[in-house]
Amino acid sequence: MMAEHSEAIIVTRNLQRRYDMGGEVIHALRGIDLQIDHGEYVAVMGPSGSGKSTLMNMIGCLDTPDGGKYWLNGELVSDMNDRQLARIRNSEVGFVFQSFNLLPRANALHNVEMPLIYGGMKRKERLERAAAALTRVGLADRMTHRPNEMSGGQRQRIAIARALVTEPSILLADEPTGNLDTATGQDILALFDELHAAGHTIILVTHEANVAEHAARSITLRDGSIERDQRMTTRSH
Repeated sequence: MMAEHSEAIIVTRNLQRRYDMGGEVIHALRGIDLQIDHGEYVAVMGPSGSGKSTLMNMIGCLDTPDGGKYWLNGELVSDMNDRQLARIRNSEVGFVFQSFNLLPRANALHNVEMPLIYGGMKRKERLERAAAALTRVGLADRMTHRPNEMSGGQRQRIAIARALVTEPSILLADEPTGNLDTATGQDILALFDELHAAGHTIILVTHEANVAEHAARSITLRDGSIERDQRMTTRSH
């Protein structure tokens, strides 16, 4: 099956997810067929309730489908158990959230090394990798600072460094500029542009058209289905 998709990092076939909300069945995903190739920069858009958060949770192995199949980097993750999914999440997916999700009492270096601690890496290598990731996002001089000693943009850069530190196959960003002012948000999007140019596969969930314009491809969901899948002809930067 996957031999046909050698360039693909994500393949879904008829992906479905239903939720029982007090006796009412909500069809969050209604048979999603999707292929995202290595090195693509994709924005996932749609109104509230369109299924974009559910799709993000599926792609990030935070949830499993009720029907259909999902391959990530050639592995059929839709059939995996919780332990296997946790391994994939920690090694293959780098998450960046709107709310940063940092440990408030830990400094930047410790926040960034956390995924490597879960992965069982030795301390010396962990700290080297974490320092390199922070340097990459422009925070070489802020490694010993705690989140409350930094601006929102710097906090999001810590979160991006943490997402990068495991050298994941995909970066999955959920409204990464949602808590930032416009100028700071543009700085973060410029960093994503740099990461994409360096070869990273980025999937950006957003409801803002000006954010989605940074991606090379835009997928719009409505009522759990793909309404539109288009390549961008012009980029905003």
